[in-house]
Amino acid sequence: MVNPTSPEIMIVAGEASGDAHGASLARAMGALAPAASFVGMGGLEMRRAGVEILFDAGQIAVMGAVEVIAKLPTIFTALRLLRRALRERRPALLIVIDLPDFNLRLAKQAKTLGIPVLYYITPQVWAWRAGRLRTIRERADRLAVILPFEEEFFRARGLVAHYVGHPLLDQEAPKSTPAQFRERLGIAEDCLCIGLLPGSRLRELTSLLPIFLRAAALLRQRRPERLAILIPVASTVTEADLDAAGLAEYRDVLDIYTVNEDRRALMAACRAVIAASGTVALELALCDTPMVVCYKVSLITYLLGKMLVHVPHFSLVNLIAEKRIAPELLQREVTPENIVAHLMPLIDDGPTRQTMLAGLELARTRLGAPGASARVASMAMEMIC
Repeated sequence: MVNPTSPEIMIVAGEASGDAHGASLARAMGALAPAASFVGMGGLEMRRAGVEILFDAGQIAVMGAVEVIAKLPTIFTALRLLRRALRERRPALLIVIDLPDFNLRLAKQAKTLGIPVLYYITPQVWAWRAGRLRTIRERADRLAVILPFEEEFFRARGLVAHYVGHPLLDQEAPKSTPAQFRERLGIAEDCLCIGLLPGSRLRELTSLLPIFLRAAALLRQRRPERLAILIPVASTVTEADLDAAGLAEYRDVLDIYTVNEDRRALMAACRAVIAASGTVALELALCDTPMVVCYKVSLITYLLGKMLVHVPHFSLVNLIAEKRIAPELLQREVTPENIVAHLMPLIDDGPTRQTMLAGLELARTRLGAPGASARVASMAMEMIC
């Protein structure tokens, strides 16, 4: 029988947001069981939280059905390594975070070995690929869901699901105020700060960053203020990745500041942001920062998604608010001209900006209270005992 006071727990996360949530969860579980140890797949944040990283998640961070093909050898290498770790180390619990195509395969191995599985941040089967419901039911013992409507959805279909709140609410507050942040970077008070958040995956960077940079250059032509372009560097990418994706061409054209930490302070310091679709929209909502949300994948991936996905919005902030708060630009709509056309009214104090700020407040309210990591940690400990 597993000793609940000193268990080894495997946590498996993918992209940068999953890495951050896995780190918060590891810390929360460590507070409940100080002798617990953690192992798995993640990135820098999980490593900092004390997780023994067996495979760097940045190596398999991709998006889209077509884009994943090039990464298949690396993905299968990671899967084999983690499966072997399950067999040899027999952790007390497997916690999988998002990353469904990968994690559901790993969960199958865990169930075969009699290792309980907790799925944290579940696949969005309410939007597409509802056939996964049966697989999730067979391979996950409990679900910790993070969107308000998901608990009822899963329970109505026979799964043991608990709404735990959104883990973004647990992340540390900005380490500095917008004024302090600007001062630290040497950004003058009369500069207009605009954020470019092209995502944490290399495919997103190569697809979106060049367009975002052209939009920033166009915006500079149309605004009277000096522009400061702020770009956070996710834990799954490097400065070299950014330069290779197009940033190098603009370093002498725009006043660009790349930032490796205090991501929330960067967002709060921005007057408005151009962002890839994803969790970042909720982060911006928590910072009360207006945004234009963009989504662009390969044509084949887009056509497949168009046939399979049935939701009124693709941005999480709009889904949670159940109405269009942030402008959404999809595929061919993602052009510098369209981005700037939607961004300009969000910069100026006027009805468009005020309407968005009211909508962001609604989304924040619907996210609920902090404490997701602590709630999931308690669930995990119950499953171990």
